[in-house]
Amino acid sequence: MSEEIRIGLKNRAERLVTEECTAAAFGTGALGVFSTPAMVSMMEEAAFLLLKNAPINEDSVGTGLDIKHTRACLPGAKVYAEAEVCEVDGRKVTFKVTAYDEQGEIGSGIHTRFIIDPERFMAKLRKQ
Repeated sequence: MSEEIRIGLKNRAERLVTEECTAAAFGTGALGVFSTPAMVSMMEEAAFLLLKNAPINEDSVGTGLDIKHTRACLPGAKVYAEAEVCEVDGRKVTFKVTAYDEQGEIGSGIHTRFIIDPERFMAKLRKQ
């Protein structure tokens, strides 16, 4: 399980900024620029897939975000996010996440995920 997740492991998620991932489309702003929710989604994807494809091959859920979106980019830009394991505490894995476009960094922060057994997790929710 999480003992196989090492500090320093990295993963990357990429996408092309489209009109569908702008602040105007998300309803989080009026401008046609890459939205913070879309950037955060890409950061979470990088972290999720790192755990999903790691030797443990288990699922995880996001539980924390502390993100800054520091620069805008327009539709057509190629963007990517990197997630790097910076702490492992049992089933809790903390990542340094950073997003970039062709010109450099556009956002960064910390993302926390918990490794879960999906069947047990969903069974608990159904009992509530």
